[in-house]
Amino acid sequence: MNPILLIPARMASTRLPGKPLADIAGRPMIVRVWEQAKSAKLGPVVVAAAEPAIVAAIKAVGGHAMLTDPGLPSGSDRIFAALQAVDPDQRHDVVVNLQGDLPALPPSAIRAVVAALTDSGADIATLAAPITDAGERDNPAVVKAVVSWNESGSLGRALYFTRASAPTGDGPLFHHIGIYAFTRAALARFVALPPSPLEKREKLEQLRALEAHMRIAVARVDSVPLSVDTEADLQRANQLLKP
Repeated sequence: MNPILLIPARMASTRLPGKPLADIAGRPMIVRVWEQAKSAKLGPVVVAAAEPAIVAAIKAVGGHAMLTDPGLPSGSDRIFAALQAVDPDQRHDVVVNLQGDLPALPPSAIRAVVAALTDSGADIATLAAPITDAGERDNPAVVKAVVSWNESGSLGRALYFTRASAPTGDGPLFHHIGIYAFTRAALARFVALPPSPLEKREKLEQLRALEAHMRIAVARVDSVPLSVDTEADLQRANQLLKP
């Protein structure tokens, strides 16, 4: 196993424009995500940026960033383009896609998603945490992972992802955390697929993989890291990460 960690980033966020460079306790958000990825000590970390300003912010702290086509349709396409450029000899067989809006992501969570891929033999791995806030159960902004768990409840196979409250009945619901580890072959296959009907209906890219019969492993973690999508999230991040 020889992972590479790729962080897609673009300035054109609808709810928080320019968020990769949003200041969080004195550092741009994308720099904080890059620092967390480096701390996982799994392999090289590369930011796949849509704009030169993001590249400049990472290079200013000694990191590796590269410019990708701003017209690419998704973060998965962006990391695949970066992977082809930085590793043409295909030395890296595991590709980790880290969202650029998780400035407090624990390095242990990054290691967990790679371990899930390795332990399960799946095509893709991701993370989920039990929902503890009742307000999240019916919130369509919170993606739920429907998972067939192993006996210990620590690792499972994704059956579906949805914005609805699912599954019904007694028992916990799981908040999907949008971090992915792909085998290199799975990533190449995934980006070559057209958007699927359920993907377009739910607006969830991972459903494309399930509809194509790709196996997604899910590792259970205890909590959901703060995702910065709005000005209110940014204020919470500043409070959480202030010196």
